[in-house]
Amino acid sequence: MKIARFSHNDGIRYGILDESEIVVLDGDPMFAGYQPTGERVPVADVALLAPVIPRSKVVCVGRNYHDHAAEFGNVAPEEPLLFLKPNTAVVGPGDSIVRPAISERTEFEGELVAVIGRIAKNVSAENALDYVFGYTIGNDVTARDLQRKDGQWTRGKGFDTFCPLGPIIETEFEAATARLETRVNGEVRQQAPLADMIHSVADIIAYASAAFTLLPGDVIMTGTPAGVGEIVAGDSVEIEISGIGVLRNPVRDASPAA
Repeated sequence: MKIARFSHNDGIRYGILDESEIVVLDGDPMFAGYQPTGERVPVADVALLAPVIPRSKVVCVGRNYHDHAAEFGNVAPEEPLLFLKPNTAVVGPGDSIVRPAISERTEFEGELVAVIGRIAKNVSAENALDYVFGYTIGNDVTARDLQRKDGQWTRGKGFDTFCPLGPIIETEFEAATARLETRVNGEVRQQAPLADMIHSVADIIAYASAAFTLLPGDVIMTGTPAGVGEIVAGDSVEIEISGIGVLRNPVRDASPAA
């Protein structure tokens, strides 16, 4: 099922995408189940929002494709390289990625995102996928110059708007056969099968949950393939994953301080 979080008639609601319509649900299906209200609304009449706002954290994995590690002159890590983004970085489809004035180089990174559906602590890789509610698409936007300057990644990857998610959550998804493609202004910049990931979704969940508790609604960004690059004001970034959809976001500069 394709689960949408959307704005309609000044309210935020959840539903199941059914071709050109959304079957409206009573509440967030992660917590309330799949109880329909009997209402259907055309997709054209709603604004899709980030399909989930993490309750506590966005867990990210660095250098999880050999070719991406190589393009920056790095060796792929033997274990998942974890870092966090604040949930205030999350925006939805169509929202602007805002380039901060203090950075001279902002870059895109298209990624598969796993959405946690159950409390997970010290789970095994064999059971890890039982804790996944579904999958969506993310953009691990990065102020590359600040990342390099700081020597750690929190500030460079944590600005507001630096975690677009969407357009929906797909609850039935097979990463082994899916492909990711990122386009900037229609030009293909990244292409890779998700099977090229070094550490699988299950391995990442097991590794992360050994360190900290994963809560329902937390998301795990699984890393980006080679081809990342700069985005500037006026650009449009599209990240497509077969079986999920397309996440689109325009880019703008931060407004001058008053």
